[in-house]
Amino acid sequence: MPYNSLRACCDALERAGELVRLREEIDGDLVIPEIHRRVYRAGGPALMFEKVKGAKFPAVSNLFGTRRRTGMLFSSALKKFEWLAKAKADPWSALKRPGATIARLPYLFNALPRKHDNNRLNLTCSLGDLPKIRAWPKDGGAFITMPQVISFPPGDRRPASANVGMYRIQLDGNDYLPGGEVGLHYQLHRGIGIHHLMHKQQGIPFQISIAVGGPPAYSLAAVFPLPEGLSELLFSGLLNESPYRYALVDGHFIPQEADFCIVGTVQDEALKMEGPFGDHLGYYSLEHPFPTVRNLSVYHRKDPIWHFTVVGRPPQEDTGLGDLIHDFVAELTQGEYPGIRDLHAVDASGVHPLLLAVGSERYMPFRDRRPEEILTQANLLLGKGQSSLAKYLFIAAHQDDGLPSVRDVPRFMRYVLERVDFREDLHFFTKTTIDTLDYSGESWNAGSKLLVACNRNRLRTLSGDLTLFSKLPAPFGNARRVDDGIVAIQGAPFSDVHTSIQQMETLCTWLDHPEFSAYPLVVIVDDSDFTAACYENFLWVCFTRSNPSHDVYGVRAKCEFKHWSCSPPMIIDARIKPHHASELEVAPETLRKADEIIIRHPELKKLLS
Repeated sequence: MPYNSLRACCDALERAGELVRLREEIDGDLVIPEIHRRVYRAGGPALMFEKVKGAKFPAVSNLFGTRRRTGMLFSSALKKFEWLAKAKADPWSALKRPGATIARLPYLFNALPRKHDNNRLNLTCSLGDLPKIRAWPKDGGAFITMPQVISFPPGDRRPASANVGMYRIQLDGNDYLPGGEVGLHYQLHRGIGIHHLMHKQQGIPFQISIAVGGPPAYSLAAVFPLPEGLSELLFSGLLNESPYRYALVDGHFIPQEADFCIVGTVQDEALKMEGPFGDHLGYYSLEHPFPTVRNLSVYHRKDPIWHFTVVGRPPQEDTGLGDLIHDFVAELTQGEYPGIRDLHAVDASGVHPLLLAVGSERYMPFRDRRPEEILTQANLLLGKGQSSLAKYLFIAAHQDDGLPSVRDVPRFMRYVLERVDFREDLHFFTKTTIDTLDYSGESWNAGSKLLVACNRNRLRTLSGDLTLFSKLPAPFGNARRVDDGIVAIQGAPFSDVHTSIQQMETLCTWLDHPEFSAYPLVVIVDDSDFTAACYENFLWVCFTRSNPSHDVYGVRAKCEFKHWSCSPPMIIDARIKPHHASELEVAPETLRKADEIIIRHPELKKLLS
C-alpha cells in the first residue's frame, strides 16, 4: 500500500508484527550491522534501532528482508505497473480497451511530480548527528547505504530531467574533513556520470541532493532499471501511488517526503580516496579516488528515521529488492530486449558476474540447430543498461525440449552443459569494462566477458561419479561433485600467471580422454570442500574469482581465425589471485557484543535460537 512517510510505513509494519523495536543504545559501528545480518538470515522482521550510539535519530533496516514484507509494501503498485508495462510494450492493447485505459488515467496524473513553495524539511542538523553505520571491520568509515542521489543537467531542475541513483556515500574516515565533506562513489554506466561531465564541460558547479528515507517506493525507484525516457521521480510517484513532492531551497532540490536530505556541491578537482567498503560481491571494494561533496547542508523533517541496509555476500536485504524488480520488469523485458524471453542476474554469484538468459531463434528454421539469432540478442544484453555489466552470460534458445526457468539455476546450467559445443559456442570479449566492484579483472574497471550460447540438441550425458578423478596430477586433488557435470578440484595456491598456465596445461593433458566429456565444467579452487558444500558456494567462488580471458582453459584449446575453442572439459581457474580484494569476515568481538544484545531481547533470542 502507499505510504506518505517512512514512519507511517514502519508503524504499519509494527502493527502487522513485521517490525521489532530495539530500545537500548546500540553501536552502529559493526554491532548493529551484525544484528541486522542475523535477523535477515533468519527471515526476521524489520528492525527499528531507537538509540544509535552517538546519533540524535533512530534508524531502521531490513524493510525489504522478506518476500512477505515486500508484498505488503508493493503488491498494489505491482498490479498497476503491470498494466503500464503492457501498455508500453504493446500500445495497441491500451487502445483496444479505452474504457479501462481512461479509468487508469487518474493513477497516472496523480503520480506527476509537484512543486511545493514551502519546504517541509525545515529543520537542520550536522553530519555528526546522523547515525553512523559501519558494517565490516576494514570499511573506511561509515556509509549511507540506502541513499537516493538526485542530480540534474546544468541549469535544469525539471523533474523529468532528474537522475536518481543509489550511489554509496562515505560519511567519515580516510582524509575527509569531519563534518565538512563526504565521498561520492558511482560506477561506470551510471546516469549521474553524464550529468557530472556536462557540468565539468560547462564550468558550472555540480550540485546534488542526497535523500535518505521517505516512502519505501523512493528507495526502490533509485535502484530500478527504468526504460529510457521514464523519469525516476515520476516512477517514484507511480510506485507510491501519490505525487512526488519537492521544493527548491537556494537552488537545491529537496524531496518533501524524505526524512533527510543532504545537499552540496561535487568537487571533481578534490578527489580523495574513498573506501574500502564491504560490497555485494562478498569482498571489499578497495580505496580509489572519487569526488568529494562539500558546502554541505543537512535538512530533515520532524521525527525523522534513518533508513539503511547492510551489504555483503549474497543473499542480503538487497536480494529482496532484486526479486521485486524482477517481478516488476517481467512485462518489459521483451520490449527492452527484443527476442529475450527471460533474464536472471544470479544473486548468489554477486549479481553482475553471472547472467542467465532465454532468447529466441527464428532464423533458418529448416537448418540444424545452432546459435544464430541469440548471438544478436546476447550482444544487445552486453551493450545496454545494467545487463552490460555481466561478466559471464549463458544464453539458451527457447525450444520445446525441456528448457528450465533461468530462476532454477542448477537445472538451467545442466541444460546448457548438456548441449553447448565448446568448439563453436564460446565467445570472448577482451580488454573491456566490467563492474567497478569486481576485482577479478586485470586492472580496476577492466576485464573480459564470456558469452556461452546454446541452441543445440543434447550432445552429452552428464555424470556425477568422481571415480575418474581419484588420481589427479600434482598439484591438484580432492575432487568434489558440485552437480552432475560440474567438478570442483583443489589446486595449489595461485602464485603467478606463468606457473598457473603450466599447471593448467598439465591438467588439460590429463583430462584429454573422451570419458571426461561427461564433466564439461571443471573449476579449480582453493577449497573444494567449501565450494561443493552447496550450489551457492560454487556460484560465488566460480564467478567472482575468475576473469574469463585469463582464467578459462580447456582440453585441446586452440585459437583459429581469432575464435577460441576447446573440447570438454572447460576449466575455470577460480583460485584467489594476489590482486583480488579480501573476503568479508566478522570480528570475534563483534560476534560477542551482538550475542549479548540478542540475549537481552526475547523476541530476537527466540527468532535466532
